[in-house]
Order: sequence, then C-alpha cells, then structure tokens
Amino acid sequence: MNKTHSLKTKLSNYIEKEKKLFKADDKSAYLFSLPYIVLFLTFIAIPVVLAIILSFTLFDLVSFPKFAAMNNYIYLLTSDEEFMRYILPNTIKFAVIVGPGGYILSFIMAWALAQLPHKLRTVLAIVLYSPSLTAGITMTVVWRVFFAGDESGYLNFILLELGLIVEPIAYLQSPQYLFTIMIIVALWGSMGVGFLAMLAGILNVDQELYEAAYIDGLKNRFQEVIHITIPAMKPQMLFGAVMAIVGTFSAGALGVQLSGSNPTPNYAGSLIVNHIEDYGFIRYDMGYAAALSLVLLLIIYFFSKLSWKFFGEKD
Repeated sequence: MNKTHSLKTKLSNYIEKEKKLFKADDKSAYLFSLPYIVLFLTFIAIPVVLAIILSFTLFDLVSFPKFAAMNNYIYLLTSDEEFMRYILPNTIKFAVIVGPGGYILSFIMAWALAQLPHKLRTVLAIVLYSPSLTAGITMTVVWRVFFAGDESGYLNFILLELGLIVEPIAYLQSPQYLFTIMIIVALWGSMGVGFLAMLAGILNVDQELYEAAYIDGLKNRFQEVIHITIPAMKPQMLFGAVMAIVGTFSAGALGVQLSGSNPTPNYAGSLIVNHIEDYGFIRYDMGYAAALSLVLLLIIYFFSKLSWKFFGEKD
C-alpha cells in the first residue's frame, strides 16, 4: 500500500510540475510545432501502432482481420525457411558490409575534401553526393546496362574483347554475382546526407584544438583524426551512423530492380524489405508482413542504440 501511495504521489507531483511548465511556456511555440506533430502522428506514430496490431492478426485485405495471437511470430521463427536460410543472412551480411563500409568511406572522403580549397571541395562534394540523389530505379538502369547479360553489356563486351570469357555471363540473373553487384551499387550511392553532415562537422572543428594538440605532443595526421577530429564532431558521426543503419537495413529496391523480379533469383539478393513486399503485396498476407516489419524496426532500433553508445553524449 505504501508503494502504491508513493507512486500516486510521485505521479501527481509530476503532473502538477508539467502543468506549471505548460502555463509558463510560450503557447505560440506549440502552434509552430503543430504541423510537425500532425505529420509525425499521421505518417509515423499511427502507422507503427497499426502495424503492431496487424502483426497479431491474419489479414488478406479482403476479409476483416482475425486475431491470431503469436502465430505470425511463431511461423517466422519455425516455418519460414526462406527467411532463416536466405533473407536474414542476406540482410545482416549486406548491412555489415555496406553500413560500416559506406560509413567509413563517407568519413574518409569527407576528411579528404576538407583538406582541399573551397571551390574545388564544393564541386567534388556535389559529384560525390549526386548518386545518392538519384532514384534507385535510375541508378539500377545505369548498372543494368553495365552488367547486362548479353554482348551489349559493357562488362561482358570488355571481357569478351580481352578474351577472358568465351560467352556472355548473365550477372544479374546469377545467384553467384547478384549480391556482390548489389554491394557495389550500394557503396557507389552511399555518399548521402551522412557524408554532408560529416563534411560540415570536420570543417567546423576549432583549429585551435589542433594547434594546442601539436604543442602537447601530437605527432601526425592520424593521431589528429583519432584524438581531435572525431571527438569534436560526435553529433555528426552519430547522425551519419544512424542514417547508414536505416539506409542499409531498409534497402530493398536495389536487388529487385537489378534482377527484375521479387523474390530475386534463388533469393540471392532478397533482403527483409523484399520479403515484406513479397508477403504484403504479392501474397496479400498483411498480418505476416506487419510482423516482419516490426522485426525490422526492432533490428534498426537495436543498432541505432548501439551507435548511440559510441557517439552519443554521456550526459
């Protein structure tokens, strides 16, 4: 009883404190934030809640959803052979290679550009950033021509001319090559918003920190990056890490657009997003698709929290 009374007292005190803060606030601030709140609720909060509810149902878009308890999650863990054998390993492997790879590449390129004169840096930054602006379909159109499976494909033409192969290879239909091509294309377009944030962070590091560090015994540029640059731009590093995690785990159109089918040949390039689309929009099993979506959300949340451990502020 004492614990219950103490909890009620704390809750009452908290509510009273919030009421006082609300009365003291400038009400115009709430008016300015209203559009964001409406959009956030409409396109993020409400869809997530609905997805959680649907994940416990059987729903085929025709009949009314039927409550199925944990059946979708049990099926995911015990009966979905494609998910455990292909989808999950592909997604993790793709995320582990493209996520850190693109992240490190973004930082290296941002640091290199920061050493260049302003005009040249601006031009090169636009060149590096532009592939991420291009829609996934347009990107894959370029790469589909390069990796085309007949003699008109640039890679096949080059290899045939050099005598390295005797007949064209269907790269985009081959389980042996498709996943590697997906990684190449993903890294090619990985210089996105995170890259620009890192570049801005490096350019805004106080130069006096470097001067003081060299006086204290700093010896080379590598030590400069490790001990000064990265610690001074932790917010930008965190932002870049979160964007890389979200981008890699939510990637899905790449394999489908390259191969022209969903699922991809022998599930070689299929990721969780492709599996969700397969069940949701091809098989019309929205309940199971919602369960897969929730699993993906939890995976992204876990790795985002992991990034916060490395680059988040301790206080």
